[in-house]
Amino acid sequence: MKKLFFAAALIIGSFSAAQAQATFGVRGGANLSNLSGDLRDEDMFENKVSFHGGVTLNLPVVEDFVSIQPELLYSRKGFKSSGVEYTNLLLQQRRREGRVNYNYLDLPVLAHVNAGPVYFELGPQLSYLLSVNNETEVYDGNGNLISSTENEQNKEGLADFEIGYAAGIGFAAGNGISLGLRYNGAFTDFVKDDSNYMEGDLSNARHSVFMLTLGLRFPSGN
Repeated sequence: MKKLFFAAALIIGSFSAAQAQATFGVRGGANLSNLSGDLRDEDMFENKVSFHGGVTLNLPVVEDFVSIQPELLYSRKGFKSSGVEYTNLLLQQRRREGRVNYNYLDLPVLAHVNAGPVYFELGPQLSYLLSVNNETEVYDGNGNLISSTENEQNKEGLADFEIGYAAGIGFAAGNGISLGLRYNGAFTDFVKDDSNYMEGDLSNARHSVFMLTLGLRFPSGN
């Protein structure tokens, strides 16, 4: 964890000293996440909507054309499990749905290429797993929510770090506001002990995330 923060501070600090026109910013938006890889039963896993947010630093390389942008983002990844229907002891119909949230701190370092107001981005990403929690919801036969619970889980069996990449396209307005669509993929499996974690169902599993993100840049004042 400390190494990740140190790397982020080193990148941002060194570039800030070297670039006179650097711009700081914030961004946030929605995630559509699921799992990819050689999964045992792909039908178990459905797309899950969640969120991300954090800070950015844009560092011009070729003015108004190419820049480097390191970011530090909180991102909630994971999946939604397919619903299970059952009858309780009172012979009432019930449906249980669940979500597993893997909460990460992402450090992408992206190359930005501008084509007028449109930009393209691509680069590596290092992610650190902060925490894991499960959400469970139970519905009656008419689709009404009966109960909702959230439980914190330990990270045993999971890798602390994930190495991946990010690629995207977006639109940047002249007032510093941008809207982008980004994909996050992974080169490494996030399950360390795939024989025991979730009974081996997540063997060779990797995170897959689409991000719809709204950004705002602030001039550094240099």
